[in-house]
Amino acid sequence: MSEIKLRLEKPKVVAIILAVLFIILAGVFFTGQMIARQYQPVDPSDKTMVDIVIPEKTGARQVADLLYYERLIHKQSVFLAYCQKNGYDSSLKAGHYRFSRSQSLKEIVDDLVQGRIVNISFTIPEGYTLEQIGRLLIKKQLCSQEEWNMSIRQDYDFAFLKALPLENENRLEGFLYPETYFVPEDYNCQQVIVLMLNNFEQVWQKKFAEQAQAKNWSVYHTITLASLIEKEAQVPEERAMIAGVILNRLNAGMLLQIDASVLYALQRHKELVTYADLEVNSPYNTYKYAGLPPGPIACPGEASINAALNPKEHSYYYYVAKGDGSHFFSRTYREHLQAQEKYGQ
Repeated sequence: MSEIKLRLEKPKVVAIILAVLFIILAGVFFTGQMIARQYQPVDPSDKTMVDIVIPEKTGARQVADLLYYERLIHKQSVFLAYCQKNGYDSSLKAGHYRFSRSQSLKEIVDDLVQGRIVNISFTIPEGYTLEQIGRLLIKKQLCSQEEWNMSIRQDYDFAFLKALPLENENRLEGFLYPETYFVPEDYNCQQVIVLMLNNFEQVWQKKFAEQAQAKNWSVYHTITLASLIEKEAQVPEERAMIAGVILNRLNAGMLLQIDASVLYALQRHKELVTYADLEVNSPYNTYKYAGLPPGPIACPGEASINAALNPKEHSYYYYVAKGDGSHFFSRTYREHLQAQEKYGQ
């Protein structure tokens, strides 16, 4: 009798065990699903950016509280567990961040670990002067006028600046390389200047140093010539042509008579240079003083530096603006006068 009862109860035991296993597996599955959902964005459709500032020496728990308060994560505990599991709980970097509720927990943590803080971006156009760059950085609130004036007079450790006296307030002219930059909000003026000088040095060494050395040209000579080309050439294809005209005039001992250098001496922009402007007594006035001006008149870009080192060989000594950005080139002064009359110069 007992043997029959045992046989009858055995299927019940197996069924109970299977049921318990099913419940456990179901619990594990649903728990995993629940945790997975906690890793997902709080609101995939909400692209609104939320600013989060994490002070120095902020622990992972405090970071979790900040994120949860702004509804950027589902639960603090899941955030902390994820960080601990991946060894990130002591790797979250301080700074100003910008997150959205459409970001996953993993994406937010990755940004915090990599320190992808909010950067200020600014673009230095080719041909900007030192003064224009200063105004741009002040507008971007990267420095004050006083900080800028002080920073451009500092002694920066770059070989191409060594020959220039510190008292020359324009010693950085030509060397703050035109580019788009991204800098942390806490960068000061000197750090921004070093970034631009580093950029110039890298471009110079990589692309132009050997060419200049082959011509026995200094960095300063090359960039001064390139700055004239930058300010004169509005059509990219004419850079090498204008470089050729400038070198032809230099080799012939002629005055360069470049309006852009006169405007630099006047320290103001004008659409039309008058005869009175040409009388300004400045070594930058190439209508009065022979040769290149004493230094760059702007920060040239790569194309103008390349044109300075690789001018087009021709027999032109003059050019006149045609009114559309391009120029008419002449070999003789008589042709030049005829071109001036034709184009209303």
